[in-house]
Amino acid sequence: MSSLGGNLAQFSKGALNGDRSNLIPFSSRLRGGRALAQDVWSIYNAANLPADCINLGQGYMNFSPPKWVTDAADEALKSLLPNHYSHPKGRIRLRNAIKNFYEKSFNRVLDVETEILVTSGANQGQYSVFTAFLEQGDEVIMFEPFFDQYLPSVTFNGGTPVYVPLHPQTDAVTPNNSNWTIDFDELRRAITPKAKMIIINTPHNPVGKVFTREELEKIAALAEEFNLLVMADEVYDCLVFDGKEHVRFATLPGMWDRTVTVLSAGKAFAATGWRVGWLIGPPSIIFPTLAACTRIVFCSNSPLQEAAAAGLEQAAERGFFENQLREYQERRNILLSAFDKLGMKYSHPEGSYFVLLDISRVNFPEDYPFPEPVQGRGRDFKACWFIALEIGVSSIPVSEFYCEEHCTIGENFARFAFCKDVETLRQAGERLQRLAEYLV
Repeated sequence: MSSLGGNLAQFSKGALNGDRSNLIPFSSRLRGGRALAQDVWSIYNAANLPADCINLGQGYMNFSPPKWVTDAADEALKSLLPNHYSHPKGRIRLRNAIKNFYEKSFNRVLDVETEILVTSGANQGQYSVFTAFLEQGDEVIMFEPFFDQYLPSVTFNGGTPVYVPLHPQTDAVTPNNSNWTIDFDELRRAITPKAKMIIINTPHNPVGKVFTREELEKIAALAEEFNLLVMADEVYDCLVFDGKEHVRFATLPGMWDRTVTVLSAGKAFAATGWRVGWLIGPPSIIFPTLAACTRIVFCSNSPLQEAAAAGLEQAAERGFFENQLREYQERRNILLSAFDKLGMKYSHPEGSYFVLLDISRVNFPEDYPFPEPVQGRGRDFKACWFIALEIGVSSIPVSEFYCEEHCTIGENFARFAFCKDVETLRQAGERLQRLAEYLV
């Protein structure tokens, strides 16, 4: 027997007699970014909660996309070319639709070949930007609370997250509102010579904050001073309430050349499972991101790109986004009314479809039978579990969206999603009135 054959035989014998559960070591990158930890979505999954629990935790809709958009998807599936590979940049029909729809709000003519990139959802687009631009040890500034996918996407690509918390300021005149503010001295101190990028999410998930023009201008000045790449996550741009102004960061003076804007068909057309998004930015950002994106997924879902294109093409003539905004305002107000009846404080959402409820007054028994994944976590984890089981409405603990150092800021809040139909929200509101029994 050859030496190689003998070694293999010896290895096989040892493996058969030993533990074979972890023969091949996984990459060390999985140890960062909480990738291996049991995440909040699996803990508060419908499978772990009572069957009749109303799910206001996860941000997916319980209603269908508009029929004229799904009809376009059906039509694409029955056609020849949309069932095959698309260009890695995205289907030209969708890129043209993006150009025509967004040029006005970006105050510029967009080039479909060099300034628009279709991705497999906004999240994959963000990941491709990180892949294209981050070197090992580059620092990425993230405002807390942050969208949880930012963290592993940064660390998987060698980046180091730097956390800057938004600070909740309770308004004593209107106690049911909270404003979340940026300490700009704190932000400046967070920017080191290793800083490469800053992420701005407006409208914000989970706070519902719409960053003001003044705030964005101050961030822009820092981005210019320290030469930062800016990722403007604006996937909730179509959901801005009460006449608030949504300022596209890329339109601020000097910011187009350093900003990539992230957008989403899933948020726009209630089709989160379609995984179609797009990036808009200068060629200097889009070209390297395209190179990364092509090697990660090659191209995105072809027939659903056609459907997304139809959505953008017809939205204006149908008054779609105006009608959708009114519908979301009604949904929001139903949920807020339920909190008002309870006399509970919340962060009044200016945008997105989330509201943060102040749960600091919720009094649950210390000996309540919490499951193992909730034990040892923040107080908000226990409060959310208690509310789900005893009240029958699920939510998400906000400390999950913070680093360990700052997580106590989030422990006072639970995130409720109002991207549900009116009847579901009314039922949830009725159930939530039982919380009065547990308030101190």
